[in-house]
Amino acid sequence: MSVRDSTQGYSATQIMLHWTVALLVAFQFFLNQGIGDAFRAVMSGEEPTADAVDAANIHVTMGLLILMLALWRIGLRLTLGAPPAPDNEPPLLRRVAKINHVALYVLILLVPMSGAAAWFGSLGGAAAAHNILKLLLLAVVVLHIAGALVQHFVFRSDVLMRMLMTRD
Repeated sequence: MSVRDSTQGYSATQIMLHWTVALLVAFQFFLNQGIGDAFRAVMSGEEPTADAVDAANIHVTMGLLILMLALWRIGLRLTLGAPPAPDNEPPLLRRVAKINHVALYVLILLVPMSGAAAWFGSLGGAAAAHNILKLLLLAVVVLHIAGALVQHFVFRSDVLMRMLMTRD
């Protein structure tokens, strides 16, 4: 149950967390080769290169940061709520948006958790799950962005704008 109504938006902290997590996730997608190299070396009993270890340390640190920020974000959403869907949103799109948001939150937790299990536990199965989950996350993020753009340009709603500026 949301404690915010349509006249309010997200808090400045919620907006900051949204965009920080988005940027960190994008960073992780585009700069992840080093951890793969390091993980393959460790799993085959070899010593990873110094560059691969450095890249892996950055990737792991960013992943754990994403996990912590996501937990904070979920806590804020549970306590502060979120603005309701626009009145003119078709019921099917409202359902798709709700499913998309749940999937985003679940994947934003599972991707770093599976990565941490793979890295710290040297678990090949967790690494495989991590790779599948990150592709699912990418698909859900693309759908999320598309939905925000459709809301803004087709339905002319404030959905996109309320994640760009606070109404507090």
